[in-house]
Amino acid sequence: MPGKDVNLAVHDVVEELRRATAKHPPMHSAHEGYAVILEEMDELWLEVRIQNPDRQRQRNEAMQVAATAIRFMLDICSDDE
Repeated sequence: MPGKDVNLAVHDVVEELRRATAKHPPMHSAHEGYAVILEEMDELWLEVRIQNPDRQRQRNEAMQVAATAIRFMLDICSDDE
């Protein structure tokens, strides 16, 4: 697994997390967080099912899934509260 590719992917997920955090309020419950993750997964699934897939759109949707999962960890599972 090339380190440069992993670093770029993680960097992009962090940037997406920052963008989403600035745009959307914190998740209020595990149920809400699950619903948001599921919505992002559904969007990725739509891109996966396309006959001639656009890999960049698939990557963007996967990035949103990852960022949303991290957001769930921070908003719902944090011990700070």
